Amino acid sequence: MTPFQERLAHVSVQAMTGFNIVFYRLTNGRVSGRLASGAPICLLTATGRRTGRPHKVPLVYLVDGDDLVVVASQGGMSTHPAWYLNVLAHPDVVVEINGVERRARARVATAKERERLWPALVDMYVHFAAYQQRTDRQIPVVMLSPPHG
Repeated sequence: MTPFQERLAHVSVQAMTGFNIVFYRLTNGRVSGRLASGAPICLLTATGRRTGRPHKVPLVYLVDGDDLVVVASQGGMSTHPAWYLNVLAHPDVVVEINGVERRARARVATAKERERLWPALVDMYVHFAAYQQRTDRQIPVVMLSPPHG
């Protein structure tokens, strides 16, 4: 993408994110809780790395045992999404699925985990493959695990 296309895409994503969060919260995920393809959506709340304030973002997720798996794709843009940078700085997060919140601890998937999970993520949401082709960065896969202790 050109820098202009990325700026335009970023503004579009922010607008869609806001609408998605509102409808998701108002309906406990009955509206905006799944993509047209059927892929499920959660709301991830992370602490801002600079502001310290909570930031909420809707993300497609995959269940992997006790973990949820999310992808820091940002539509294949050249930079990581802000939520990803936030969870690197503050890995304790809250995940909401269909009106139920739970605490989790975020971490970047290992290379072996990513290799195992990437095909399932692409099967669930085919656009992830196109996003990876669109960018030079390796799109991170993030594990959201139940907190220990």
